Amino acid sequence: MVIFPIIIVLSLVLYVYYKVTLIRSKDRLEQSYLNAKSRIFLGSFIFFFGINQYVFYQTKLALFITIIFIFLGGLQLYTGWKEARHYRRQWKRNNSRE
Repeated sequence: MVIFPIIIVLSLVLYVYYKVTLIRSKDRLEQSYLNAKSRIFLGSFIFFFGINQYVFYQTKLALFITIIFIFLGGLQLYTGWKEARHYRRQWKRNNSRE
């Protein structure tokens, strides 16, 4: 299963990219939006890392750890998705006024 390591590396790279972009930004709304985007990629990293570990080891301990990682990664994904949607609407609303 070569797809999981590719997704893991890609999500980690995008997480770091959005965190670096977040540091460079001066606008508070843009920072919140970029933080939400980075949270999405952190969640996908954790989610797919857990699945990859279970596929690799296939033990009961790996299963329990995978369940925890899937839960935490899914929670990060969901929260980041909701925040990104909210801040994107706010950003569009602010840009339409100017």
